[in-house]
Amino acid sequence: MLNEMTRARVIQIWFAAVVLVAVAGVAFGAAVTIGTGILLLALCLVPPIIVVVMWPGVQQPTASDVIHGDRRA
Repeated sequence: MLNEMTRARVIQIWFAAVVLVAVAGVAFGAAVTIGTGILLLALCLVPPIIVVVMWPGVQQPTASDVIHGDRRA
């Protein structure tokens, strides 16, 4: 299951979790000032940025892949 996760899907799940926590906070009556809101926004944006930067890209073909081609028996 985790092998099929894409970068976009992980970021979507993260933002959905952040929205759920924000809604729960408002529902329970948490007071959010401008400074607290900016700090929370910054903290919510850092993990998706790290995911975008650190997610492994397309693997380069190895020497064996080049020599044998894509089809192996």
